[in-house]
Amino acid sequence: MNKLMTTLAAAASVAVASVASSATAYAGAVLDNVLATKTLKVAAGADWGPMSHMNDKHELDGSDIDIAKAIADYLGVKVEFVTPGWDIMTAGKWEGRWDMAMGEMAPLKARSEKLDFPAVYVYGRVSAVVHKDSKANKLSDLDGKVVGVTASTVSESYANHILAPDWIVGAKPIDFQFKPGEVKAYATHNVALDDLRLGDGVRLDAVLGDETVTRDAIKAGYPLREIGVVLTTPGAVAILRGDKEFSEKIAAAIKVMKDDGTLAKIMIKWYGVDRSVEK
Repeated sequence: MNKLMTTLAAAASVAVASVASSATAYAGAVLDNVLATKTLKVAAGADWGPMSHMNDKHELDGSDIDIAKAIADYLGVKVEFVTPGWDIMTAGKWEGRWDMAMGEMAPLKARSEKLDFPAVYVYGRVSAVVHKDSKANKLSDLDGKVVGVTASTVSESYANHILAPDWIVGAKPIDFQFKPGEVKAYATHNVALDDLRLGDGVRLDAVLGDETVTRDAIKAGYPLREIGVVLTTPGAVAILRGDKEFSEKIAAAIKVMKDDGTLAKIMIKWYGVDRSVEK
């Protein structure tokens, strides 16, 4: 009987040790894989203006790309980029295809159910743009209009009057400055702008989206004009929940970049201003 009890106790100890070991492995699984493969796989956009886009060499370029490369350097690994849809990135349906997502993602409470946000690295502005022939001159002129947005973004939530500033403790309520008659969701901001450029009211009356992408389109010759900034939101690096060590490493990398001025230099390089600080 004593021998049996000793055997059972030993088996139980092995089982507990095994579970503890598995939990530890899971906690650092992503970081362990990144370091083992010496590769950080990053999700980014291919047509997000100065944030991330394909350059003349058919390579991804932009502020997000430079920041991701700097994080990889901090970890001592190389970086690889993939370009999934924004809705897949925000939904957390990653399935091991990438380790980290860029895109100036607002760290909303709903997203935090599946994602972790190690560090805020930018403050972006959402602006409203209309066709140059539009009679709209202020945000309230968009009441009852057809407004285009990118799906699964703060712009969509704002247009539908369901956005809550739950990324900031003690933030003031959102000031909804107009009520669209219809909100059309698009896969990307650029596709929405393409519909707006067809003419005032042809498919859309206005588009809400990232101010920098919109201004790039206008510089490229799109017959559009901005009529106001809707809101400013923090943008963070995103990873899947569950890897505390990986989250801490990314947070440390961003802190180093803020402290030594690297982050500010990247922002000024691509935007002409330092978007890493709230203004």
